[in-house]
Amino acid sequence: MIITENFTGSVSQNPRALSIGMFDGVHLGHQSIIKKLNAISEKKNLESAILTFWPHPRTVFTPNDDLKLLNTIDEKKYLLEKNGLQHLFLKEFDEEFRNLTGEEFVKQILVDKLQVKHLIIGYDHTFGKNRSGDFSLLKKMGPEYGFEVEQVEAVNYKDFNISSTQIRNALSEGNIIAANEMLGYHYSLSGKVVHGKKIGRTIGYPTANIEVDMLKFLPKKGAYIVDVFVKNRHYKGMLSIGTNPTVNGNSLSVEVYILDFDEDIYNQEISVNFREFLHDEIKFENLEKLVERLDEDKRLTENFNF
Repeated sequence: MIITENFTGSVSQNPRALSIGMFDGVHLGHQSIIKKLNAISEKKNLESAILTFWPHPRTVFTPNDDLKLLNTIDEKKYLLEKNGLQHLFLKEFDEEFRNLTGEEFVKQILVDKLQVKHLIIGYDHTFGKNRSGDFSLLKKMGPEYGFEVEQVEAVNYKDFNISSTQIRNALSEGNIIAANEMLGYHYSLSGKVVHGKKIGRTIGYPTANIEVDMLKFLPKKGAYIVDVFVKNRHYKGMLSIGTNPTVNGNSLSVEVYILDFDEDIYNQEISVNFREFLHDEIKFENLEKLVERLDEDKRLTENFNF
């Protein structure tokens, strides 16, 4: 997959089938768009491409929001490439860009810079200053500038449309199964293993503290069964998101106990896939009660069908 940032340098003149959006999560709805892009590209001899924005436009419109995303930029690149996308355009959503009208965006960006011949947009997509661009504008401008446009319907999950917001809601409730089903893969996070308070090792449960990207969306506080990937090997794990209330902790941490593992992995990159929610964060009356619960969590993790 080719990655072009901010249209710097000469953008190749390849005619493209393109979609626009944040694609946060690269969930089943997004995957259906990419699949359609790839099919059209193959049929019409076009390059499949996506124009997305980094950082998120909300950081421009509402800079005081505590915005958290399902994917880091590296995760998004990986998922888009895994789904067969040929070209990713990353554009900073700066003041100049946000002030383009819908018509200017179509002419200056889609036509002049990206050579769009076939455009696919989501069912609710708008663009341009004051959301002045939409499907009807694209249909109107398409014949003049030589591109076709189609709008795709949302992908449904149970009784609602799959969206990044619905997935974040599920994760906020600890509903890992629903989140994973909407994503079409297991929700994950990764980061460097850093030093913690080392309390776990004193009770027989040493944990790896994961330094997570500050923009990464974390599921509900509590304990989870996870896959752990470290040094290109897979392990079972029990992951905790919380403040360690039993020992009067006050800062949020993400730490994982890796079953059948005893190696020094400080400063190593580690990643985890969320498989099942075990329980909410609990403040135990003493460490003995905490260990009893950890023993039960370990039993459940050992017996989980990975």
